[in-house]
Amino acid sequence: MSAPVEVARDGETVTITLARPERGNAIDAPMVAAIEDAVEGALAGGARLLVFRGQGRNFCTGLDLADIDACSDGDLALRILRIEVLLQRIHGLPVTTLAVAGGRVFGAGADLFAACDHRIALDGASFAFPGPAFGLVLGTGRLAGLVGAGAARRLLLAGETLPAERARGLGLATQVMAEDALEEALGTVRAAATRLDPATVAALYGRTRSAEDAADLAALARSVARPGLKARILAYRAEATARRLPRA
Repeated sequence: MSAPVEVARDGETVTITLARPERGNAIDAPMVAAIEDAVEGALAGGARLLVFRGQGRNFCTGLDLADIDACSDGDLALRILRIEVLLQRIHGLPVTTLAVAGGRVFGAGADLFAACDHRIALDGASFAFPGPAFGLVLGTGRLAGLVGAGAARRLLLAGETLPAERARGLGLATQVMAEDALEEALGTVRAAATRLDPATVAALYGRTRSAEDAADLAALARSVARPGLKARILAYRAEATARRLPRA
């Protein structure tokens, strides 16, 4: 079995690539652990810029629920809570983060994208947050911080899929570009990420990032603790298949 992520270092830049293209880079428990290890290894090695990418066609299509039939409500709740803890860690890192996303950027994948400082959508990318359709409250505080509380509510209530340009207009994506323009954009981000000394960068991020981690985690815990989590996910997946909606 291949590793769920690939890690590449180029000087002070570490690229963490989700490497399950056959599953749309959907996030399962081993991938969460692998991302955690990659992030901590990058920091320990003195990285100044962390880049998140997806292998193949899609950045990340959300939760991998291939084993849902064997899961209990508790199994699913723990899996989702661990993802939120990981997202909070990435959002609060003392170094610059960048997500480069193409294809489908759904569910937990969209939340990972939203947790980063710089968020480049490649031409043709699309974004969706289907979690509320089965009662999940994941990453809503961070999303509201990017697009505004009103826009976040409208987006999450409607459950619509956003094309890349609309995601940029809302503030979810910071740039939209073709793949062949990416190298120059990465160079610009890299230069800014390493211009100041690490202690100053960490202090600036500490004072300018806004997060309510405890409240977000509590809201998520309440949402997954409601009885019938597995049944709600299965019902949504059946509807998503019938109506061609973004899947969890």
